[in-house]
Amino acid sequence: MRLKTLGLLAALALVAAPTTVLAAEPRPGLAPCRLKGLEHEAWCGSVRRPLAPDQPRGTQIDVHFALLPALARHRKPDPVLFFAGGPGQSAIEMAGPVSRMLARLGHRRDIVLIDQRGTGRSAPLACEDERATRPLAESADPARAIARLAECRGRLEKLPHGDLRHYTTWVAMQDAEAVRRALGAEQVNLVGGSYGTRAALEYLRQFPQAVRRAVIDGVAPPDMAMPAAFSTDNQAALDAVLAACEAEGRCQSRYPTLRADWHALLASLPREVSVAHPVTGQAERFKLTREMALGLARAPLYVPALASALPLALSEAARGRFEPMVGLAAALGSGSLGKIFEGMHFSVVCAEDGPRLAQAADRPGADFGASFATQYAQICAGWPRGTVPAAFYTLPAAPAATLVLSGGADPVTPPRHGERVAKALGAKARHVLVAQAGHGVMAMGCMRDVLFRFIDAASDDEALKVDAGCASAIPRPPAFVPVAAPGRP
Repeated sequence: MRLKTLGLLAALALVAAPTTVLAAEPRPGLAPCRLKGLEHEAWCGSVRRPLAPDQPRGTQIDVHFALLPALARHRKPDPVLFFAGGPGQSAIEMAGPVSRMLARLGHRRDIVLIDQRGTGRSAPLACEDERATRPLAESADPARAIARLAECRGRLEKLPHGDLRHYTTWVAMQDAEAVRRALGAEQVNLVGGSYGTRAALEYLRQFPQAVRRAVIDGVAPPDMAMPAAFSTDNQAALDAVLAACEAEGRCQSRYPTLRADWHALLASLPREVSVAHPVTGQAERFKLTREMALGLARAPLYVPALASALPLALSEAARGRFEPMVGLAAALGSGSLGKIFEGMHFSVVCAEDGPRLAQAADRPGADFGASFATQYAQICAGWPRGTVPAAFYTLPAAPAATLVLSGGADPVTPPRHGERVAKALGAKARHVLVAQAGHGVMAMGCMRDVLFRFIDAASDDEALKVDAGCASAIPRPPAFVPVAAPGRP
């Protein structure tokens, strides 16, 4: 149901192991700290911020951040601010994989991870932990999810920081600016993935003079009604998987009726099914609905390597064997890649995207229909809604060189969004398409080098001319076809 940086995080997890470093110089006002996934010490701090921006003496919250110190003795004065995705992910919890992805930048520049208000250590708005062992029917049933979130909302509103109207992106970026000032940095470089691109764009809009360079990967623009766009973009990504199988001889031979099988499966729902839980191994029996099946098919689309097994999974499901489909969806469970703070997630989406759903121009996908938009509308109907200024939805010309990255197989932030945003940002923006990549491309192979050279370039002109030709050489994984056991066809 939510926009995640799953593909990016999965790629980040594969980046080379961290390098042993020397002790870093002390940072005034910050305390040494240890973060999960880091071999070296970081520096942690916080800024005190008003919960409501128009009530500076009202309820206060602490916005926490971590600084991963540059390794070189003579560091650059412009740190890198990393904005996490979700919405609802903690940037500090991602310290290990982010430090490895940005390892070259981290040699001469500090990396700063801000737990956006409502996430991590910053006035967290957490619902239940996303247990990997939760029963399948409970995990996949939208009705149960809506009821659970209503109960969670009631608990969150009782917290000292529980006025859920004050967790919008435009307010959170004022917190980020307060962090920049606390660090004494004249300018910063922005790096954002997935929802983090919306955060970066809003920081650019509010504080253009503070930005030296920006990289946005998998663009979720402010004027995008995410739940409505999900249907359009999920459908395009799924259709591309089906078409790729039909064009690939080995896949077509193994799954000759794949598209028909998928549609027959959807037509057969709802129905009772029995599935072994991918974690516990226990057989569970429940009613599989169309919405559940669409959610299971959607998850692996984030990462092409997993999507390559969708033909097998869909073919098996059409024959009553759902374990491959459930297993693929579980492979992208957020429990292994950082939790989503759902209170923050819905505070953002219900305030920024919810009011735009009725006017959204996105055409619903033939299979996915309006299911995501309907679920979000039901949740947002009772969720406190913050005020968002009209200027938030605008995209002024970029004040500094901005690299816009898109994955051609991305099911949630595909190139259509990146292309439009790059055009609006104007002459200082450049759109790079990695045609065969999924959701999140900056952690992939040579793209890490492109990111480094873009930010490290001495001028905007040099940055915009960085060679990104290697992106065209990244292939689409072929469809997975299992090897038959000896003696079997």
